[in-house]
Amino acid sequence: MGTSKFAVFVDLENAGAKESMLQNIIEKVKIRGDILLGKVYGYTDRYSNLKETLLSNTFSVVPSLRYGKNQKNSLDIQLVIDAMEVAYTNPLIDSFCIVSGDSDYMPLVGKLKSMGKHVLGISRSEVASGIFIKACSEFIFLESVVAKAPAEPKSKDQTGGDVGELAATVESILEDQDEDQMYASELKDALMRLRPDFNERNYGCATFGKLMTALTGQSKRLRAWTEDSSLIVGLSAPADAPQAKLDKSNWIQAFESCLSRFKKEGFERINPSILKADIQEKYPDFDEKTLGFKRFSDVMKKLEKEGLLVIEMDGAHTMLLKIN
Repeated sequence: MGTSKFAVFVDLENAGAKESMLQNIIEKVKIRGDILLGKVYGYTDRYSNLKETLLSNTFSVVPSLRYGKNQKNSLDIQLVIDAMEVAYTNPLIDSFCIVSGDSDYMPLVGKLKSMGKHVLGISRSEVASGIFIKACSEFIFLESVVAKAPAEPKSKDQTGGDVGELAATVESILEDQDEDQMYASELKDALMRLRPDFNERNYGCATFGKLMTALTGQSKRLRAWTEDSSLIVGLSAPADAPQAKLDKSNWIQAFESCLSRFKKEGFERINPSILKADIQEKYPDFDEKTLGFKRFSDVMKKLEKEGLLVIEMDGAHTMLLKIN
């Protein structure tokens, strides 16, 4: 299977411009393939905290020059021009990542797909247009990118690799696969894209296969097996361990914890579906009816009365949750 070659175009205003968020976006793309070109739009000195991430990933910037009322439109047009130029002049690039949910990019997405390009969209749920989501070949909400980001690597002056960090990174890569498994050679390629300084010898193993065998011996989720003389690494089926449950005594605290985490990561508003998905991941048996509510929107109204959020409606009459 060939590795996708990506061009990444980031609308900083849409991405939130936090260093950790930009790093998570880049890692999500790197799991899927190589980034050959990257650009961010709307850069100013107030985003200087992004310099290390941008430089280490060889991204270029399009500055935000304040003039008139159409600054945002000018940047949007520049992004479209740059993307089309790349599509026509760089045959190596077969995939595009657009970090924005603006419906104005619909013609761009359509044109790229007509040229046989794979289009990955990433956006905050607050500003993601429904038609933009459906137009992309693949779409990821930025909130889920942050929630499932690989663990941060340890400092480079360590003498040995951290097995726990490596296991978390491998699990994150495998979770992004359709079948939760990969050939070991493909997995190593993905690890090298995420961590260019990765070396199995840092973990005391002479080969990558031996490292995977050692890792599966310590991780409850990872397993490795040989198929047609090829080593495959995958995720084990979830164990039938007792699952945490929500009831009338603890559900508000659980929702408050989720909302606090989203706000800490820089999300002031989220779509209710994002919140529900996050709750269901932690509490698979969640059902609003068991808490005495007919609909999930009734749950939101109760949380609003508790002062945890404010229910808003956008221009398309879509419910958004402003986190207090």
